[in-house]
Amino acid sequence: MSVKNRGGSEFASRNAFSRNWVLLLCLGSFCAGMFFTNRMWLVPGGERSSKLFRVADAQMKIKSEDCNPQRNGYNASIIENSRTRLSIQELNDTIADLERKLAAAMEDNESVSKGSLSLENPKADDLTLKRRKYFMVIGINTAFSSRKRRDSIRSTWMPQGEKRTKLEEEKGIIIRFVIGHSSTSGGILDKAVAAEELMNRDFLRLNHVEGYLELSAKTKTYFATAVALWDAEFYVKVDDDVHVNLATLGSTLAAHRRKPRVYIGCMKSGPVLSQKGLKYHEPEHWIFGGEGNKYFRHATGQLYAISKNLAKYILKNQDMLHKYANEDVSLGSWFIGLDVEHIDNRKLCCGTPPDCELKAQSGNPCVASFDWKCSGICKSVERIMEVHSRCGEDENDVWSKSF
Repeated sequence: MSVKNRGGSEFASRNAFSRNWVLLLCLGSFCAGMFFTNRMWLVPGGERSSKLFRVADAQMKIKSEDCNPQRNGYNASIIENSRTRLSIQELNDTIADLERKLAAAMEDNESVSKGSLSLENPKADDLTLKRRKYFMVIGINTAFSSRKRRDSIRSTWMPQGEKRTKLEEEKGIIIRFVIGHSSTSGGILDKAVAAEELMNRDFLRLNHVEGYLELSAKTKTYFATAVALWDAEFYVKVDDDVHVNLATLGSTLAAHRRKPRVYIGCMKSGPVLSQKGLKYHEPEHWIFGGEGNKYFRHATGQLYAISKNLAKYILKNQDMLHKYANEDVSLGSWFIGLDVEHIDNRKLCCGTPPDCELKAQSGNPCVASFDWKCSGICKSVERIMEVHSRCGEDENDVWSKSF
């Protein structure tokens, strides 16, 4: 019995010892597994796992926002506003580009620089090069009440219809009656001129209100408008009661075409009239000195011509140019202090027959003929045909000459 009990006791003791080790091994394995599992989860893929989670989170947010109709509409509104702003910006850029091209077409927009005036700009713009070149532009100063005078010129020295078109295309000579608007724009006077224009197509309408006391302003507007419309070598102003020989005028101007700045006419220096009520009263007479003083030299107003650079100078500085009571005085004053050559040519102010007739017979025809006492041809409507027949050049002269 004792032997059996001792053997059973040893077996029980040995069995208990095994169970304890098994428990310890299990516990150790569990702890080791927890330790290595945490290391593998946190260390090797930490950065990549973080990135994946961030990307997934962002995608979920985007999907959530796309599924939100209010949010989606808000985003669409932002996109549409952005497109609108881009369209407006593109339109502004286009307008700015057109403005730059328009400014360049005026040829000389940088002529006033740092307070000094320049009459020439050597730079040529592409648009300028494409403009048609003309020899001269003749502006015939006229008024609303001068319909008969205009018709008398159309029937004498001013070509009509296809001949006038041919004159422009082949000889580069533009001729237009120059007139502004009445004080009541769109009134009966303006409508009459509009109807006359439809018949003849020979007017240059100015942005100017007509009036005798506004002749200086009209002259300035004429030159500014003409040089903006036509790129010519010379710009001429003539009254509607003066007879003109076109070929002789062309030859006279062509002799000065290589000069940069010329002012051509019959130069005079009349008295400054300070007494009110006189026809040529000068309200600003005190500027010219004491009583009895004379004006500076300037071309008489019946006909004069200026070169392109002077016309461009008027265009650019028209807001600064002072206007005196008499338009011929005003024009002359604008060139004082500038490097301008004054050309005094008496062929531009011949008298009516027999004066102009004798000169024509001697082979020295006049450019312009009028009566000094009337500041034009006296009763020009009745007499201009006579002046034309006795003093006018041959009709073919203008076609045979090369300007």
